[in-house]
Amino acid sequence: MELSVVFAALWVISATIVALLPMRMQFPPGVVLLICAPVLVIWLGRDFGLIIATLAIAAFVSMFRKPLRFYWCKWIAREVAE
Repeated sequence: MELSVVFAALWVISATIVALLPMRMQFPPGVVLLICAPVLVIWLGRDFGLIIATLAIAAFVSMFRKPLRFYWCKWIAREVAE
């Protein structure tokens, strides 16, 4: 089995565990997972091709849609609407 798949599976398990934490404790590990995800997606894409990389990006965006939306609105200086 490719090492990238092993790390992707560990990333998914870690993200699930972080999601089970209380909200105040989710931020530090969540930021680490958010930073690691693009590297992992690129690694998966290099090993398995563009289709797998696209599916990995879709899964990542699906899991982190609210934090990504928050940071996107913050980056473009818009107020975040709940």
